[in-house]
Amino acid sequence: MKNSIGIKLFIGITCFALIIVSLSWILNTNYLEGYYLRKKQDSIIKYGKEIQSDYNNDYIYDNNDKLKNIENAIGGDITIIDGFGDAIYSSSIMQFRGGGKGKGKGSSWGLGLISDEGLQMLLDGNTVLESYVHPRFHTVSLVLASPLENGHVLIMESPLASIKESVEIAQDFHIYIAIISLIIGTIIAFIFSKIFTKPIIKLNNVAKSMAHLDFSKKYTINGNDEINQLGKTINFLSDKLDASISELNRANERLQEDIEKERKLEKLRKEFVSSVSHELKTPIALIQGYGEGLKDAVIEDEDSKNFYCDVIVDEAQKMDKLVKDLLNLSALESGHYQLQRENFNIYDLIEAIINKYTPILNEKDINLEFDSDDIKMKVFADPIRIEQVLVNFVNNAINHVNEKKNIKINIIDYIEKIKITVTNTGKPIPETEIDKIWDSFYKLDKSRAREYGGTGLGLSIVKGILKLHNSNFGVQNVDSGVKFWFDIDKVL
Repeated sequence: MKNSIGIKLFIGITCFALIIVSLSWILNTNYLEGYYLRKKQDSIIKYGKEIQSDYNNDYIYDNNDKLKNIENAIGGDITIIDGFGDAIYSSSIMQFRGGGKGKGKGSSWGLGLISDEGLQMLLDGNTVLESYVHPRFHTVSLVLASPLENGHVLIMESPLASIKESVEIAQDFHIYIAIISLIIGTIIAFIFSKIFTKPIIKLNNVAKSMAHLDFSKKYTINGNDEINQLGKTINFLSDKLDASISELNRANERLQEDIEKERKLEKLRKEFVSSVSHELKTPIALIQGYGEGLKDAVIEDEDSKNFYCDVIVDEAQKMDKLVKDLLNLSALESGHYQLQRENFNIYDLIEAIINKYTPILNEKDINLEFDSDDIKMKVFADPIRIEQVLVNFVNNAINHVNEKKNIKINIIDYIEKIKITVTNTGKPIPETEIDKIWDSFYKLDKSRAREYGGTGLGLSIVKGILKLHNSNFGVQNVDSGVKFWFDIDKVL
């Protein structure tokens, strides 16, 4: 529920509403008073220009009501004085020339609100807009002084206290607006998230049913928007998958029948004599080599003679077992063959194989390097079958080594498995052929097959053995050679 799209949408909309309210509060707090002040200044300047453009000798008599309206609009007072500093109109005493009441001096009618610099600008014929702070009450007013015709002067005064009061009221009211907006926004976000996610949940349920190969559920179309379009597509996909999987099951049944027929044909191709000759060639060569050594008396001490005899007896026993195992080759490839698994030291096994191959390696002047992460590593496998795999890889390496004559065997320790690699310097395997070498009766270099005495079954048997061990295996071209590898379960 933590990752629900409805919750994410609800949180997103609520955060958006909070951001908008916060932004409005920041703008209201920091810029509203300045905005009001600029609007007040623009208003006073606009009315001042309006009076200035229309002013003449009879303006006050003809526009008395208009002046009062302007005073109401700016929330202040208007005073017009003549060239002698006498007020000919003042809203503060409701008096204009000929009104029958006394006249005042200029300093009493507004000029005293203007600074000396402003007064000089006014005398130069310029309009002046200044702020005036009352020396006693410390209230602030905007004062505009503008020259008129006949040497008259227009003075407009508008106190700013109302602006501050309006801003404070607006800010207080904005708090209530923010709270109400957040509450309404949260409710709307909750309702909208529910409405938005409901069809998505339905679509998800249909998709889950499809994942379990149940195509009976369908999405109910209620419109033509994007979600309903997606629902139509999922319904169409469900129907297509249902039809395709049904057809695939029928095709799979036919394929199984074809595979069974192919297996029978494959069994016919596995010639017993060829398999025996391929698998027994190396043991026979070893027995012959050690036997000739005994015959020719190339050894003198009793221990070496016993070692030669032990190798011959050991290879003869393995030959007998290999002959019986070849009879079970079909069972091996079908997965029904029973492995004789046990714990054994893989390092010792490889070292024993190298010792048996030492005469052949010396004869062919081949340098074999053996490296291991740990000489005490034990694996759980069938030792006879793993030896068969290693012997096959070593044979391949010897048969295909080039003039550099370097072979390297590595044991690499992983957490739960170990990896064994057999690398020889030589020609790389063409990429188009590299996946075919594991096939039965396949020979990469058919022109040299007679020289090696192979039948193309060796790597196929290796594949069957490693598959029974649930091992990964493969071959790859490396710098200056070819590497065969496989992994095997490690005794933890």
